[in-house]
Amino acid sequence: MSVLDAAADRCDPGLQRAVRPALDDVAVIVLPGCAPFELGVVCEVFGIDRSDMGVPRIAFDLVTEHPGPVPTSIGFDVVVDRGLDRAGTADLVIVPASPYDAPASAAVQQLLRETVARGARVLSVCSGAFVLADAGLLEGRRCTTHWMHTAELAERVPTATVLPDVLYVEDGPVVTGAGTAAGIDASLHLVRQSYGAAVATTIARRMVVPPHRDGGQAQFVEAPMPELVCETLQPLLSWMIEHLDEELSVDDLAARAHLSPRTFARRFRAETGSTPHLWLTQQRLNQAERLLEDTDESVDRVAALTGFGSASLLRHHFTRRRDTTPQAYRRTFRTGVSR
Repeated sequence: MSVLDAAADRCDPGLQRAVRPALDDVAVIVLPGCAPFELGVVCEVFGIDRSDMGVPRIAFDLVTEHPGPVPTSIGFDVVVDRGLDRAGTADLVIVPASPYDAPASAAVQQLLRETVARGARVLSVCSGAFVLADAGLLEGRRCTTHWMHTAELAERVPTATVLPDVLYVEDGPVVTGAGTAAGIDASLHLVRQSYGAAVATTIARRMVVPPHRDGGQAQFVEAPMPELVCETLQPLLSWMIEHLDEELSVDDLAARAHLSPRTFARRFRAETGSTPHLWLTQQRLNQAERLLEDTDESVDRVAALTGFGSASLLRHHFTRRRDTTPQAYRRTFRTGVSR
């Protein structure tokens, strides 16, 4: 691609993601002291064959510098048979959490740099961001890690913009996820980019997790402080999803929840980690994605069905939150899971 073409691509959001990022081949680097949960998360998202459910099958392997038993952070070993060379052709190379104060080896750093240099992507989960830092991949980039270690990461990489209160950050080919379960959100985000919302939702449903939490959502949710122990906003959230095509004001939602608008807004953030407006917008975008993928409804009709009201407002939010237009998204994902 020429410099002019690249500049045009950046300037026109509708051209972005016109070609789905490849995700046919995934390799996970297992380092000494790796965290079993974070390792298990990426194995669950990318490593299980769900082709019987219409999910494209991904070539998936664990790799390590010295094949054999690799000790985990809680005492048992993971036996990894493949060396780092296996990751040399992967579309995505993942670094799960490992001790953040243990420098990555020269071989691992070189592999990660070569991955980005050849146009593939890398994903870190939790403290795996420090491995990317060792490889120099966070220089000048926006990134995140577990909130307990963001200050340390910012000190380690002064040129990086470390975001301490987000679930994941995508900056070019480098994706960094926050602590623990945020690795699920980052992984499903990459699946959505490559295969669309329907495939990501199928995997999420199988895992019994939310199909999409926006990367900018807070890393941790405050413990709710209800007036009654049994109170929760879950029934209202379910009702909101069923009525996305209606005008839903904070005052009306608060009244339905039998709360004052101020108390409702506070409890909503406590239970969801988001404001009512941002949460509702995200659900409407999720529904718009599904309609664009699975139906022939016009963009105007999709806007009406999802509560945006007009195609122009849908385009505004879609471009802002998805870096593409509804029309470009449909062209990319309308064929479903076939590639």
